[in-house]
Amino acid sequence: MAHARRKFHELWANHGSQVGEQALKFFGQLYEAERAVVGSDSAARLQARQAARLLADALHQWPRQQRQRVPDGSATAQAIDYSLKRWAALTRYLDDGDLPIDNNWVENRIRPIALGRQNWLFARSLRAGKRAAAVMSLIHSVKLNGLDPYAYLRDVLQRLPTQPAVRIGELLPHRWSPTA
Repeated sequence: MAHARRKFHELWANHGSQVGEQALKFFGQLYEAERAVVGSDSAARLQARQAARLLADALHQWPRQQRQRVPDGSATAQAIDYSLKRWAALTRYLDDGDLPIDNNWVENRIRPIALGRQNWLFARSLRAGKRAAAVMSLIHSVKLNGLDPYAYLRDVLQRLPTQPAVRIGELLPHRWSPTA
């Protein structure tokens, strides 16, 4: 949903588009409905989302009408087409109280990887690139599990030479506990 909203925000910010402005109002209402149930259980979120379905249906109908009025290839047409082509995925959260309205949480976590991607082209070999990817994945898993990467890596690297192979799973970030 955040990507679809962003397309319309760019229309409004860059071109002063009334279509973009109106779309932002629709998105704002959907996000406001989500803010009202932050911290609620899954059933309460699902109930609120069922009520928000009317807003989503209005948002779906509105760009379909607007699309007929804008020329193909225009920025407005591209923003509308983006949303309409992905409508089922954009509104999937309405049928499940456990799904978030957007994936911004995950995207914020992987942003360092995406930003560094250009630098990793200089790994010099496919094998080195794969090793770098494995290490970066491990470090991000450590962070996602709320651990200090330095403390984790220091402990694991000290324990690794004597860790029995059958117990290597104990050193994974989601199972790890520091040595006393």
